Amino acid sequence: MIGVVQTARDATNDAEAGSDAGAIRELIDQALAEREAADGFNRKNKITIVAWDGHLDRVWPTLILSTTAAASGMEVSVFFTFWGLFALVKPERRRKTGKDWMTKALGQMNPGSTAKAKLSRYNFGGMGPWMLGKVAEDYKTPHPTELLELARDMGVRLIPCQMTMDLMGIGTEDLIEGLEEPIGAATALLEMKESAIQLFI
Repeated sequence: MIGVVQTARDATNDAEAGSDAGAIRELIDQALAEREAADGFNRKNKITIVAWDGHLDRVWPTLILSTTAAASGMEVSVFFTFWGLFALVKPERRRKTGKDWMTKALGQMNPGSTAKAKLSRYNFGGMGPWMLGKVAEDYKTPHPTELLELARDMGVRLIPCQMTMDLMGIGTEDLIEGLEEPIGAATALLEMKESAIQLFI
């Protein structure tokens, strides 16, 4: 009798183990299928960069990466939002953006344009950007102002954030020529979703 009970317990345990193994295998198969589907969707040779910071040491690598990607044959989109949007402000419109006293004050505090961008660290009253620019010149590394023009010429999609424009009181007349139509966050997310690489700089 004991043997019969033990055999029944073993059979039950084997059945439960088999059921657990089957459930785990099903989960693994489902995860693999989702990954394959995601890989298939992301096989588009595209990179999307979210440029949220207008400091020189953030804008510089953004433009280096975007132009390098374009040169390698990738489709490139750069979404400029919040302080990053000021990198697209025309040099003659710097410190002149804004619709009311608060947005005008924000425009005054933000240097705007790549030519006058500050460093996020070691700015030293403008000495830091000059020193970095001199080192880059000695090593024949293009300045962000030059890279921005190069990016436009290479077909990099430079996209302003519509919400930031509204929030900061920045109009299309304040921005450089050759940009894409402004878009919102939802459209920016779609840009990222179809890209093989997404970066947030």
